[in-house]
Amino acid sequence: MRLLVLLALLGGLGYLLSLGSRPVPRPPGVLAPAPPVQEAIPKGERAPLEKPPYRLEPVARLRLEARVLGKRVYRTDRAADLAPVDLALGWGRMSDTRVLERLRIWQDHRFYFYAWTGEPPIPPEEMVQSSANMHLIPADAAVERGLRRVRRGHLVRLEGLLVDVHGPQGFHWRTSTVRHDTGAGACEIVWVERLEVR
Repeated sequence: MRLLVLLALLGGLGYLLSLGSRPVPRPPGVLAPAPPVQEAIPKGERAPLEKPPYRLEPVARLRLEARVLGKRVYRTDRAADLAPVDLALGWGRMSDTRVLERLRIWQDHRFYFYAWTGEPPIPPEEMVQSSANMHLIPADAAVERGLRRVRRGHLVRLEGLLVDVHGPQGFHWRTSTVRHDTGAGACEIVWVERLEVR
């Protein structure tokens, strides 16, 4: 009898865990039409932020609403204690289910990738300019809890700062400040001050 109860409990736990990682279904159509809004911070007004042992230098203020294309939690890389969650985010036609159904999307080693078969659903340069992988630094515990609850398909609205990071032993992480770059150095590093998820 105890074995049956244990199996039932394990089955229920597995089901609950699968619900927590299941993508949020969305109807066709552009769900996040506007690109991120970015405002540069003049060098003389860049008050550093401290998150020991890191020092963060703000370079721009950032606001965005986007669809979550992917989420990756990092626990063991060098920046995991600072930015535990990466979100791949899409706006414009990269928030449209009809486009995303034709793409394979994944994340690995702090990068975001996508691929397709046959003709691309939209021009590749539009995919580049309408999506990004962002390394997210929670400003407080509530933001971190929110980031950890996010699932693929959620719509997120976030506000914060693009930051360059300086850490011990010469660690330096530089944020992207444009939406048209690709490859190493193309990810945004965001100090997240406010997060809304729906």
